[in-house]
Amino acid sequence: MSLTKTPLTRDGMAARVAQDIPYGAYVNLGIGQPTLVADHLDADSGVVLHTENGMLNMGRAAVGDEIDPDLINAGKIPVIEPAGAAYFHQADSFAMMRGGHLDVCVLGAFQVSAAGDIANWHTGAPDAIPAVGGAMDLAIGAKSVFVMMTLFAKDGTPKLVPSCTYPLTGVGCVSRVYTDVAVFEVGGEHVVVVETFGTSYDELSERLDVPLRR
Repeated sequence: MSLTKTPLTRDGMAARVAQDIPYGAYVNLGIGQPTLVADHLDADSGVVLHTENGMLNMGRAAVGDEIDPDLINAGKIPVIEPAGAAYFHQADSFAMMRGGHLDVCVLGAFQVSAAGDIANWHTGAPDAIPAVGGAMDLAIGAKSVFVMMTLFAKDGTPKLVPSCTYPLTGVGCVSRVYTDVAVFEVGGEHVVVVETFGTSYDELSERLDVPLRR
């Protein structure tokens, strides 16, 4: 089913991810595009945002007079402090991640495989600067891993692939992939196309090398 006649913007992608986060879930939003999801969660969603630099019940991005340079998320973006927010040592934060206490994490990626493998910390290029952060801990520690990314790279090559060619972050951990042109379920015999935006199932079948199913 196509909900829009054009591809989603970054904010559109973030809003679509927010729709699928269960009520009351404990959620970590990865650095980059996934941080936008915080701005699209309803006030009554019951979602508790966790950030690996040591905050629980993190709020949306701060604006104007709300900005406190000492109150930031893991991506150094200023955020607000909702009632009930808590702070703790970064080691405790990683213990939460590794201990299976997060219901969902939303990560960016360079590549995701049809089997649910994710590569998001290094392209393998000689001049690239690796930046794994807490991605590996999140990939293996969260109960559900969502990926938010554009479906195609700048050169037109797909980021949803039969198998990752970049160094892996996690194996078989991703369940859903949210892109500018479609939402996919991965990890089974086929990649299921859940929704499309500004494209069609047939067009996706022509451009992707993974086995698709409606």
